[in-house]
Amino acid sequence: MSTTDGARSFEQDGEARVVQIYPRVSQDTAAYCPLQVSSHDTARVVIHNAVVTLGLDSSRTYSLLEVREGGGEERPLDVGECPLERVLLWPAEVQKWHPQVKGYYFILQQRADKGGNQAETSKEEYDDLCNLPSVTEQSVVEALRQRFYKHKIYTYASNILFAINPNKFLPVYYNPKYVKMYENQPLGKLSPHIFAIADAAFRAMLNRQANQCIVISGESSSGKTESSSYLIHCLTALSQKNYSSRVQRTILGAGPVLEAFGNARTTDNNNSSRFGKFIQLNYLESGVIRGAVIDKYLLEKSRLVSRDKNERNYHVFYYLLMGASKDEQQEFHLLKPQDYLYLKQVFNVFSLYSALFDWIVLHINHGMMNRRDIEDSVPCLSIGVLDMFGFENLHTNSFEQLCINYTNEMLQCYINHNIFTLEQEGYVSEGIAWENIEFTDNSGCVQLFSAKPFGLFHLLDDESNLPQGADETLLDRLKQQHRDNPFFVSSPKTEPTFVIKHFAGGVKYHIKDFLKKNSEHMRPEVISLLRSSERSFLHHLAASSPQALFRWGVLRATIRILAMFKHLGRQRAELSKTVHVPLFFCFWTSVLHCLCLLCRKSKTGRQKQLIPTNLMNLHSLQHIVGLTAHSRTTKSIFHPHRTTKPLTVSTQFQVSLGKLNQTIEKAEPFFIFCIRSNAEKKELHFDEELVQKQIKYMGILQIVQMQKSGYSAKYTFEDFFAKFHILFPRGAAANPEQITELFERMALDKSTYQIGKTKVLLKQRERRQLQDAHNKEVIRHIIILQRWFRACLVRLHFLQKKDASLLIQVCPVSSWLLLQHSAQRLTSSVSLRTSLTKRELKRQNHVEVSPNRTQQKQEGRGSPPPLNRPLSLPLDTSVGRGDPDSPSKASSLQRYKAMEGIKEKAVKWKERKSEGEPADDSSPDVRQRKVFVSMPCDCAICVCLPSAVVLSSFTPASYHSSSGGRPTRNPTIRISRATRVQQWDTSLDREINDPNELRNLDEFLGNQVNDLRTRMKDLSPTESIFLTATMQFRDTIKGMYSVQPKIAYKDLMKGYHNKVNSLAGPKEKPEVSLVVNLFQSVLDGFIRREKKRGESEPTKATKTTKKRRKKDKCPDNPLDHLFSTYLVNIMQSCDLCGSYIWGMEKAYMCSACKLICHKKCLSKIITNCSTRCDDSLPGSLHFGVEVCVLTSKANPIPKVVELLLMHVEINGLYTEGIYRKSGSACRARELHQILETDPECANLENYPIHTITGLLKRWLRELPDPLMTFSLYSDFLHAVELPEKSDRIRAVYQKVDELPPANYNTLERLIFHLVRVAKEEEHNKMSSSSLAIVFAPCILRSPDSDDPFLGMRDVSKTTRCVEILISEQLRRYNEKMQNIQELEYAEALAVNQLKLKRQNTVRAQRKVATPSSTPHPPVLPESLPGFIKNSETCLYVVEQPSELNVPQRLPDETDERTLIERIKSIKQEKVDLACRLPDLEQEHSDDNLDSSSSMSTESLEDRLDSLDSEGQ
Repeated sequence: MSTTDGARSFEQDGEARVVQIYPRVSQDTAAYCPLQVSSHDTARVVIHNAVVTLGLDSSRTYSLLEVREGGGEERPLDVGECPLERVLLWPAEVQKWHPQVKGYYFILQQRADKGGNQAETSKEEYDDLCNLPSVTEQSVVEALRQRFYKHKIYTYASNILFAINPNKFLPVYYNPKYVKMYENQPLGKLSPHIFAIADAAFRAMLNRQANQCIVISGESSSGKTESSSYLIHCLTALSQKNYSSRVQRTILGAGPVLEAFGNARTTDNNNSSRFGKFIQLNYLESGVIRGAVIDKYLLEKSRLVSRDKNERNYHVFYYLLMGASKDEQQEFHLLKPQDYLYLKQVFNVFSLYSALFDWIVLHINHGMMNRRDIEDSVPCLSIGVLDMFGFENLHTNSFEQLCINYTNEMLQCYINHNIFTLEQEGYVSEGIAWENIEFTDNSGCVQLFSAKPFGLFHLLDDESNLPQGADETLLDRLKQQHRDNPFFVSSPKTEPTFVIKHFAGGVKYHIKDFLKKNSEHMRPEVISLLRSSERSFLHHLAASSPQALFRWGVLRATIRILAMFKHLGRQRAELSKTVHVPLFFCFWTSVLHCLCLLCRKSKTGRQKQLIPTNLMNLHSLQHIVGLTAHSRTTKSIFHPHRTTKPLTVSTQFQVSLGKLNQTIEKAEPFFIFCIRSNAEKKELHFDEELVQKQIKYMGILQIVQMQKSGYSAKYTFEDFFAKFHILFPRGAAANPEQITELFERMALDKSTYQIGKTKVLLKQRERRQLQDAHNKEVIRHIIILQRWFRACLVRLHFLQKKDASLLIQVCPVSSWLLLQHSAQRLTSSVSLRTSLTKRELKRQNHVEVSPNRTQQKQEGRGSPPPLNRPLSLPLDTSVGRGDPDSPSKASSLQRYKAMEGIKEKAVKWKERKSEGEPADDSSPDVRQRKVFVSMPCDCAICVCLPSAVVLSSFTPASYHSSSGGRPTRNPTIRISRATRVQQWDTSLDREINDPNELRNLDEFLGNQVNDLRTRMKDLSPTESIFLTATMQFRDTIKGMYSVQPKIAYKDLMKGYHNKVNSLAGPKEKPEVSLVVNLFQSVLDGFIRREKKRGESEPTKATKTTKKRRKKDKCPDNPLDHLFSTYLVNIMQSCDLCGSYIWGMEKAYMCSACKLICHKKCLSKIITNCSTRCDDSLPGSLHFGVEVCVLTSKANPIPKVVELLLMHVEINGLYTEGIYRKSGSACRARELHQILETDPECANLENYPIHTITGLLKRWLRELPDPLMTFSLYSDFLHAVELPEKSDRIRAVYQKVDELPPANYNTLERLIFHLVRVAKEEEHNKMSSSSLAIVFAPCILRSPDSDDPFLGMRDVSKTTRCVEILISEQLRRYNEKMQNIQELEYAEALAVNQLKLKRQNTVRAQRKVATPSSTPHPPVLPESLPGFIKNSETCLYVVEQPSELNVPQRLPDETDERTLIERIKSIKQEKVDLACRLPDLEQEHSDDNLDSSSSMSTESLEDRLDSLDSEGQ
């Protein structure tokens, strides 16, 4: 059956359900089509609606199939069957929502056409009327009719849009995804749409840096108001609504308010605008919306007191009646709308309502104003949307219709001038072959109204100024002056009417009340009455000067404040007579107190001001009044010496139209012609006779012929040559001959272009063809340049290798002698070091190994007497200094041929010597080169440190006194000078798989550093490097919390070694090996402790502490969608259930694919986000595929990226020019081949660091869609063009938040890596700007379809965008690390308080113990509940010597459990902060960071308060 037979719209009566139709057709369509089906809808209706919604070819035939119990038989439905009846027979769980996986659903299937391809012989559908074979009225009407019945209401004529009003909302047209679909698309590439015109105007404004204007024309009830709403909606969306949300909300929210007070139902239109408006959207040159201004024209006021049959008053009155509650209805005695009668001849109501409308427009304009418009002189651009009242020919036409139709005459004259006159004059001046196209010129009718001194409006003003003026006298003067005018027709004398022949037809006007309506203004007595009111709002309505009213308001407020203070002062004075009250009063203190009450803390802990930031002041008020003063209602104030009368309505109206004409003449116009489909307001009904009539009087036929014959692309010779010079041969010039040769070479049709005297004129299709050829040629030249540069590099490398080989060949003897000399020097050095090691080990054994040490530990005796701190001696024998007089042994080289043999033998010899030889502590050399801190324990570190020297002579107080009079031992740290042991190298192969192990290591190193800082006052160079390197290395470990890498301890050792190398100066290089070996010994002790704990404790499931993106946790984000709340401004439809979403209603919108739905429909989503990748792509490759293919929930970062980044962070952070230099191409290809197939098999240690960094950049460049995706490319560029730095940062982060999850996570990891690189700028010389220059082309590049030259122009913007991310993340990283340090300090204070409290408790217990009782073992601090002790380091607490010598007593009310909870809380805050170091979320939503900072501050304040109380 044909889908057009028997079609009807949805029925809302009876039971209705949403039914999902799954198409099975050859065309590309959506996955399914949700339709609202009532109980009376037949299969014929459902098929028709499904075809229309899916955009299928309605000329074909379709059938509806029912599938029950998946895989079963498909049952076709008859055309008369009701699908809803079949749904009610299904199981209850699938009746409401029936996806295919449930087995019950409907299929829309295309039937096979009988007789071959008869269906394809139907008439061709034309998106552009210029493509019609013959342009006639009948062909244009037929083309529009065909499209209309397919719900395609928009049609082009080149760059002009025709829109037919369907008299119903079409849900498939205006959802947010259509804004995104038409964004940045050439006009005509996609199906015609009003959003395409908005985008074309927006792009033209940006590219040409010129103001634009969109003129909407059409008669009443043709859909102009809705079209203007769609344009404003699209233009604000294109201008990055997220950056100026307040302005955008005000602009979009102004429409419903103005419609409520200025629209009404008429006989022709249910939502007729009874005023004209011009909305001018102001933009920065970057395209970001800055503000807007609304001009209103001629509000119809007679509707307030009289109306025709079947018409209504303004919408606002019905809104008030319907929205009032029962209590309000009783309180205000409100009736039903039909119970109200209209007043007669109460014209003062007119002016009052007009003043109210002026007040609304004034405050809307102030809300849309940008403060910088007054303060700054930043150049701005604008797009104006002109929505004037449509042409009207009512049953009774009065003064309002005269003004309305005059406006339409002026608008039609403007259209004719731009489309026909200017265009054809330009063709004639260029001297091209052109046949003039005739059009209907209505300038004579315009002169009938506005010509001086006998135009209609001038005669009307003259009669209005006469004391005895009358309507009948005016009619006589009009007939007398214009009886010979062809546009004026006199009526019989018996009728008080006259006829004017407008471009749209003749209109009969009734002269009654013309003079009264022309002289409407607020009478002096009315103004006096309103000003006597106590309501300030009424004062605003009656004010003739808003500026004066504002000044008086400020003065009155000041006087009231002073009076209030005086009154309070008197009350205080009277109170002081009876009761003694301290006389203290400060005006500014009271003011500050009031301001504090107007501030509150936000969720992030920051002070948030409740005073609005956009309050009206005198400057802003003057600015707004100056913009709209010409359209304000005239107010007549009584003055005894007034010599002039107020302006009449017609005079003021002409002044307003004159300013409007000046504004739009300075802009480049776009035209939209709205066409009325039928006169009865029927839905989806096409009245061919009415449409043909409109086509005729609008001149649409001539417009189509003009656009078809004309040339839309025009260039001067110089501009054409500058734009397309790359297509010309070398040496060509900008002359007609060269341009003609280019066109002939490209085989362009000669009828599609002409070359005039100064310009080249082209059709739009040929201009696109030239642009495509230009882009291809640019790409070809770029490839040639790349090939040339690569050849130069290869040639340079070849010449270098050639010179090196020649040098070796020319000097073979010299080379051999040089190698021989080097070998002899190496042999002497090794022998010297070996002899030195033997002597020193013999000396050290006497000092470092005491035979009584074990016995002293068992007996509990004190530590040996401390020695003076010696100088540090490097542990590595390669940097040792031997006796210059000691003989060298040349036989050492003969004994050990390889260096590995020498090293291995030396290590084994030193281990053997250190175990048994006696020690001698009398040597002064040894005393000057030894570093030692004794430790009274047998921990893993002390056992592994056979040789050491005392670092300090400080002896702190013990935690508890020993029983039996045994001496107190010194809790100190022992630092090893021994070289690495073979078993340590084996333990370093252990991998860290548990993030808690990283945190334990961080705390372990912090305890070591705190202990060394506490015990030592003066640090040696070795100790200083150890402390600094360890503290900075802890920051590296904290950065791994959120990354959670699988890393071995040997990799940590490499990173620490690089850190020490970067910190050590030239004089401190010999200390590097000592510091590294010391750290390795500490690390080995920690590894042993972790092994023991792992054996004793069962494995627990680790919890990820990192706070991921809120949208990842949100249950309302199914199937990769990124939903956020969305305030609907124009009526739209839910993409899931198909029902309407009304204006000002909240919905959910996916920021990626722009799917919009109700909140209740989120659970019904069964399709993935359309912007996500296809999981069916090959997953074995790791380069050149979508990011989401390489990620999963277990691995949110691609393996190759994480592997490369981690390797660079361990081995390359301190390499100069780490990302600036390139690696070997051969090694890069070799490694790329390995990483492409199996990244885990790659051994990155075998490759230079620059090869690794080059592969990382290559991985990013080869992504099909970059990390900062193509779809958001233009948004990121607009973001960085904002004038304010804070706005730029906020805008960039908002766009980053719209990235797909896989891209977001990978970008977050990459930026965090670049932050760590930039943090070491002192060593690697890579600043944030340098890194942005390198990585911007890799992660933020223009689409391949864009003009390459435009992409080159955007390089600075893309670089700035990436630099913003790196710099801001670096700032946040430093802030978070500072907060972590503050928390650690607060933790140390809390631990110290807990320790001192427990020490006092232990002392008190020992005092009450009786001597005769059995001696109890000493009460150790770690035996108390909740005490934190590090068993491997033997560190109980972090302490200060002064605090140990003078114990502080805490207040009795201090609870020990509170301290323990505080310590735990601080530890958790530290972990949370460290886990959130890489976060890319916006700062205002960073609640945890603020809470951490506040908690740290609170801890410090509590500590200071306790110190103050103790001091008192």
